[in-house]
Amino acid sequence: MKNHFLSLLILCSTLATAQVPTRYAIDSMHSEIRDFRDSIRTEIRSYKDSIREVRRHAYDSLPHELRIGWGDQSFETLVWYDPGHTTIMPPSYHATYNEHFRYTQHIFAEYLYNINYRYCFGLIVDYSGVLWDEVLRDGTGRELNRDPNHCFHNIAIVPEVRFSYLHTEYVSCYSSLGIGLNINTGTELDYKKRQTALAPVVNISLFGFRAGKGRWYGAIEIGGMISLLNTNEVYMIGSRIFTASVGVRL
Repeated sequence: MKNHFLSLLILCSTLATAQVPTRYAIDSMHSEIRDFRDSIRTEIRSYKDSIREVRRHAYDSLPHELRIGWGDQSFETLVWYDPGHTTIMPPSYHATYNEHFRYTQHIFAEYLYNINYRYCFGLIVDYSGVLWDEVLRDGTGRELNRDPNHCFHNIAIVPEVRFSYLHTEYVSCYSSLGIGLNINTGTELDYKKRQTALAPVVNISLFGFRAGKGRWYGAIEIGGMISLLNTNEVYMIGSRIFTASVGVRL
C-alpha cells in the first residue's frame, strides 16, 4: 500500500507540472488510483480478519468468567432512615423508634459463560441488608431501652443474558438483563405474619463498561434491581443503580 501511495504522488506531481496531460499519463493515474484503493480495501479486510481471530481465540480458550463486586443501596437509604423522635410530650408518654440504620450495600458474585464475543449467559448471587436499633423513649426524648438486633436481608439469585455491542482486545461495552428469585428474610414479620418471603427480581444493566488485559479485568455498570409482588410487598425498586467489580477469565 505504501508503494502504491508513493507512485500516485509522483504521478500527480508529474501531471501538475505538465502543460497538457497525455492519454498515457491519465490512464496511468487511473490505474494507480485503482491499485491504491484495492490495497486499502485489502488492508482493512486483513485488519478485520485479525480482530475476528483474536476475539475467536480469546473466547474459545477462556470462555468462563468469575467476578465479585459491590453495588449501592440507593432505594434502602431513601426509605429506611432515622425519622427523629418527639421531645415535647410528658415523660409518661412512651414510644418506640427505629434508629441508627446501617446498610451493607450490595455484595455479589457472578459466573458468566461466553458463547462468543457478543453473547454470554450467567448467574448472579446478590446479597444486601439493612440493620437498625429499636429504641424506646419517653416524651422528653430520653432513651429508656435500646435493642440493636433488628434487620432484614435480601438474597437474589438471578440468571442473566448479556449482549456486547462494542468489543476490542482491551475494552468492551455491553447491556444485560436478568430475571430470577429474591429471598427476603430477617427479624421482622410482614403484614401476612411471614418472616421469610419470596418474590421475583429483575436486574437490568443499561450500560456496562469493562476494561482489562489478559485474564483480569474491571467493570462498572449502571442499571437497577427491582423486586416486588404488589404495593404492599416491595423489597427493592431502584436499588443497585451503580456497581463496580473485578473479574477473571478461566
